[in-house]
This record gives sequence, C-alpha cells and structure tokens, in this order.
Amino acid sequence: MSVAEPRRIVLFRHAKADWPQVSDHERPLADRGRRDAPVAGRKLADSGIPFDLALCSTAVRTRETWKLAVQELPQRPRTVYEDRLYEASPGELIAVLNETPDDVRNVVLIGHNPGIQGLTDVLAGEAEGDARQRLERRGFPTATFSVLTYSGSWKALEPGVATLVDYWAPSE
Repeated sequence: MSVAEPRRIVLFRHAKADWPQVSDHERPLADRGRRDAPVAGRKLADSGIPFDLALCSTAVRTRETWKLAVQELPQRPRTVYEDRLYEASPGELIAVLNETPDDVRNVVLIGHNPGIQGLTDVLAGEAEGDARQRLERRGFPTATFSVLTYSGSWKALEPGVATLVDYWAPSE
C-alpha cells in the first residue's frame, strides 16, 4: 500500500468495569459493560472500516470488551495483546503505533483512559464536522471510540498529524 492512502486509527476505551476485590489489571466487565461492548462493536461494524490489526491491552476488562465487540464485525482482524497499552500515556501509545508495519492500513487500539482520550486529543490536529464538539461535550466514557485518519508511515505518526473524523459514545 502507498503511504499516501489514508490510514484509520480507532481509539476504543474499554466498556464499564466492575470493582471486585482484585487488582486493577484483573477487573472484569460489569453487567453494563457486557451490554455496551457489543453495541460499540455494531457501531464499529457500521463504520465500514476493514480493520487489519487490533492492539488490545492485556487487562481483563479490555480483553473482555474486545471479545464481545469483535463478534459484531464482519471480519475479525489479527489481534495483538500488548502489555504496554495498560496505563499507557499518549506518548507511550504513539510509540506502540509507531511499530505498526506499513502494510497495515487500519488499526483499532483497545485501551484505557486517560490515555485513549489524551491520544485522541494529541493526534487530532484537525476535526471534521462536529466530532470535536461532541468529544469535548461528552469526554470519553466507557465503550466510547474515536476515529482518526492519517496519511503517512506509522513510524512518522506524531502529535497533530491526524484528523478526527468521527466520535461515538454509547448514549449518543
């Protein structure tokens, strides 16, 4: 693929987690999370984005979110469970994305806040329509995702180079 073809980056926050007496990394989804994750998956399917790669945090709640959401997609992308996505800052998330092979066009990254919202804000130098206003109004509740486009090599992904083209939250 040519690096001039736009790439799409979907930043997907895990669905609502429960708070049992386990470590943060081991927290499972709450009932609401188990309901919201497939809904988010259907919205991802409606976007028509053919994902080549899913990068998912190793935390239980992110793995469960992806397991429920991916069932709604017409095609299951290759999934990589990545320890570095847990509690990652926007800069750390960019570093992981910078390692993506250039033959990958569309990536979904399933992770945590504040990193996911922060990365959306950091990457989006521009926005289409009212996506930025909806994001600013709603923030990044659980099971929310943003869609960004970017033209260039993954190694060149850096702050301000992408366009926020869509934003979806469960209650919208």
